[in-house]
Amino acid sequence: MQQKYPTSLIGLVVLAMTCIVGGDAAGKVLTGQGFSAYFVAWARFSVAVVVIAPFCGLQRAEMPMLIRWPVILRAALISVAIACILTALKTEPMANVFGGFFIGPVVAYFLSALVLGERISFARTALLMVSFAGVLLVVKPGFGMTAGMGFAVLAGCLHGSYLVTTRWLAGDYRPRFLLFSQLAIGAVILAPMALGSLPPLTWAVAGLLAISALGSAGGNFILVNVSRTTPAGVIAPLIYSQLLVAMVLGLVVFGDFPDGLSLIGLVVIAVAGVASVWFAGRGR
Repeated sequence: MQQKYPTSLIGLVVLAMTCIVGGDAAGKVLTGQGFSAYFVAWARFSVAVVVIAPFCGLQRAEMPMLIRWPVILRAALISVAIACILTALKTEPMANVFGGFFIGPVVAYFLSALVLGERISFARTALLMVSFAGVLLVVKPGFGMTAGMGFAVLAGCLHGSYLVTTRWLAGDYRPRFLLFSQLAIGAVILAPMALGSLPPLTWAVAGLLAISALGSAGGNFILVNVSRTTPAGVIAPLIYSQLLVAMVLGLVVFGDFPDGLSLIGLVVIAVAGVASVWFAGRGR
């Protein structure tokens, strides 16, 4: 008998997506006011590492692991990805940026097969190619693609690579160590570019930085806790609610709405992505 999950589960995952997108919306406000995307990304990592450090249980024996090149590579991938998506948000509608960002699952799928030897199926490959077609409708390469959407696609490629690196390292490190390492190393990597353009800190700026950092950290914390008791195959389709949340926040906060072609692309990405996860959950 198929197990049923409470509607509160859906609410928690959607809340997590809202927190994450809300954090990016705060970042978009800051970059729109002229703040460096690197500074906003650095502040997000720095605030988050201070908040979560007491709960990570970091041990003295783990300290040398922070300078291992695979751990540094993983942190570099996610920190540069965040900087790229904040750069994209500076000029592009939120829904479009997240549409371009969702090239990440396509990259992760094929890179996992190439690097980790994970299984490829015809059904999932076909659906991911459909999802990729949706990404092309959003980013419009060759007929209207902007530099901002280029950064969104680059962020998605880096995030897909980060996901594969996380799978590669997951068996060798504690999850809380991996979380701490990506935040701490990411803050160090971004610091030289961020601190060179340190803005005057006002209460309004501090509030937006807190929303940006804690929104992302809070959303990911909710996902981690939900994942303890809920199969990934149940959670994964709900991740695509990011596209809807981004569209709503983009409209309400910034007055942005995707054009017709981009809207079709976003629907294609969501439908194909959910179908791909459904097939994966059934081993197809």
